[in-house]
Amino acid sequence: MYYHKLYRVTAFEIKGDYIIQITFHDGAKQLINFEPVLYGEMWGPLRDPMVFNQVQLDTIAHTLTWPNGADFDPETLRNWPEYKDELAARAQHWERVPA
Repeated sequence: MYYHKLYRVTAFEIKGDYIIQITFHDGAKQLINFEPVLYGEMWGPLRDPMVFNQVQLDTIAHTLTWPNGADFDPETLRNWPEYKDELAARAQHWERVPA
């Protein structure tokens, strides 16, 4: 049986275009380039650097959020290398689906 581990984002720092270093409650850090997943209705608007840089730490959900409602599960962020390719493929597919 698979158990979904609970992680909490405690801090972040924008390091460059679409790149954020995230710190988790267990002290782990993840440097993430979000550019490959910024497609589709939810994440596509984040391609605008002014929107992307409005990222905030949601202290209730313990994750990163944006003004348009976009966010990522903290477990996904913590284990980004395991998810990034699948997320990028899905996001690019969403971009091609007509509204």
